[in-house]
Amino acid sequence: MIRLIQRGLMFGNLIHIASPALIERYNRALKHLTNHQTKLTDFHIDISGYSPEIGDELDDPLYLNHAGVNRQFILLTTDQKHAPLLNAKFSTSREILKKFIQKNEPQLFALTARDAVAGELVNSVYSVDGPAKLFDIRRVKIEADTTSGTVAEAQALADNVDRFMREEDAWFDDLLIADMITSAKRTGDVTRNPVRLDLMEFEQRNFWTAHFGGLYVFQGMDHPAVISSDAKEALGALPIKYVFDTKDRNQIAKFLEYNDLVEPIVKARGIDAAAILRQKMDFIVIDIAQESGIDLAGATRRDIRALARLHATDLPEEFHGLADLLRWAEEGGKWPRITSDHPAYFYTLRSADHGDRDLVNMLLSQLSPKDIRQLFICHKELFYTLYATWHDTKKSYVADFLDREYQVDKAGAREALFGHEPEMAPSAPAKREGPWSVSAQKIATVGPWGAVRGR
Repeated sequence: MIRLIQRGLMFGNLIHIASPALIERYNRALKHLTNHQTKLTDFHIDISGYSPEIGDELDDPLYLNHAGVNRQFILLTTDQKHAPLLNAKFSTSREILKKFIQKNEPQLFALTARDAVAGELVNSVYSVDGPAKLFDIRRVKIEADTTSGTVAEAQALADNVDRFMREEDAWFDDLLIADMITSAKRTGDVTRNPVRLDLMEFEQRNFWTAHFGGLYVFQGMDHPAVISSDAKEALGALPIKYVFDTKDRNQIAKFLEYNDLVEPIVKARGIDAAAILRQKMDFIVIDIAQESGIDLAGATRRDIRALARLHATDLPEEFHGLADLLRWAEEGGKWPRITSDHPAYFYTLRSADHGDRDLVNMLLSQLSPKDIRQLFICHKELFYTLYATWHDTKKSYVADFLDREYQVDKAGAREALFGHEPEMAPSAPAKREGPWSVSAQKIATVGPWGAVRGR
């Protein structure tokens, strides 16, 4: 992993904490939340305030995320909104924290100038001892305050001010006035500078979780389902009718189709589909080259295409399916039949434009793992796991490629791959055709994904 760390591809954009004042504030918050403290004189933190160095020191990578639910957080600066979330157990957690910081940025900026803000992502589940417990997680709300309780005290002061202005005899209530003066010394003038946090609530119906080997939970769909990274039989009974695992390619394809979650890359607006297909093909060549022990040091795209010609007979079906699609896109050749049984099928798709775009692209990246760029962008946890298994030549090439082609313009790369241009005018729904068409003949009797185990 050293190559990734050196290039900022792992533990990148963490916030470096070295100031004694910030460390002291962090320790107060850490003591407040976990009853622990650090002896380190400098460390790095992610968006939640988690530090990998402190995790090593405490021998607990979940010291702010006990049992993997109800993640706690420590904010020392609003700059944490740009940091990643390490050891993520739920795909929604980083976005929730980011939105909370952005919504309350002026207030958090003022509060963190004097103290740390500590809080928790709270739901009704305190442990996930079985997959069925995941379905009890419906909403996540944020609780937060400084370690000295500034927000709560400011709210109490504001309530007392309202009472003082409302009650006729409040001028004669010495205890009320004394409480107001004492609180104001700590919080300031809350009538002019309110100290108030918008403690937001978020619906969590569709999400990925690292629990139980990795599950994609799609509850808020017209046709809901759960997709498991491991064998679905190990999950037991779940309160949802359709349960698949990643081997159920036909059912997953129909699930994505009938919920209108994906679109073919070659039909997407505003992207260079041919360039994306070529790059996916290059990645597949790289995968074959590493298995053959070919040295990839300094390999250019011309070198990779030369390898493709030299080893054409060894290339897998994914490569040939994408090559057929590329010929159709560029030269108007014969429309290739790429059904969900074809190994290239999920390489040909990306998420459509909807609220669960990141989650769907995450699932697609797991179903097309040889596309290392999409895997790195959309599913870092799986990327790091697979990276550790690769030969040294592939590790070196991938680290160099991502550093050269992705790091220089992350936003531009994401937009080029996953961005969506707005429609110019309303149009009639396009007729489903080609390799992505599926039959709805048996939907009424056995459901949209065919005969699968019922719940």
